[in-house]
Amino acid sequence: MFIAENIARVREQIVNAARRAKREPSDVSLMAVTKTVSPERIREAYEAGVRLFGENRVQEFEGKSAALSDLNGAEWHMIGHLQRNKSRLAAETFRAVDSVDSLRLLQRLNGAAEQLGKKLPILIEINIGGETAKSGVAADSAELEQILTSAPQYEFVQIRGLMTVPPYSDDPEQSRPFFRSMRELRDQIAARKLPAISTETLSMGMSHDFEVAIEEGSTCVRIGTALFGERTNP
Repeated sequence: MFIAENIARVREQIVNAARRAKREPSDVSLMAVTKTVSPERIREAYEAGVRLFGENRVQEFEGKSAALSDLNGAEWHMIGHLQRNKSRLAAETFRAVDSVDSLRLLQRLNGAAEQLGKKLPILIEINIGGETAKSGVAADSAELEQILTSAPQYEFVQIRGLMTVPPYSDDPEQSRPFFRSMRELRDQIAARKLPAISTETLSMGMSHDFEVAIEEGSTCVRIGTALFGERTNP
């Protein structure tokens, strides 16, 4: 039962954070991050009303997907670093890929989606803190500009917005400047009205800082620990 209770608590926090920011709570989606979470516990989250799920590894979700195939209306997104050689499998397996961190990966996903005869929604992952150990495109990089301006060439992927993971701090307020920079970047891109680019999604905020993220404009928070507890395996 604790998963359902955690979900209720997090939803209440989402509502309160949205109201503090004078936003509609319905504009913020809750994504349950299910890395290392068993199918049984994922099912508990589904039964408590969660429909949006994020997985970090293609192979891990492959091992769970059969046990979850009856969860009607569940939507699975790839949110972890994706190697280009797994583009076809990711395009087959997931409803969307929220962690596109290079033009080459976008190109590979477009080719895979074309072969599958589907349109694949994607988010561009921004390395907003400039951390060398993290994936993502730099906010001021030529590569980001190339992705944005070449988007019309890749008709089988649909850029729906941006995603980020800011530098970690125990103090959620330390994340605020990074979230604000992401919102400003989103607004700058939106103002350009580029063809084939949507900025409707701003995916940022995790268990320790999601309320600050919502106050700064997040439309999707990715929550794992606050729903399922601390992970006991890597």
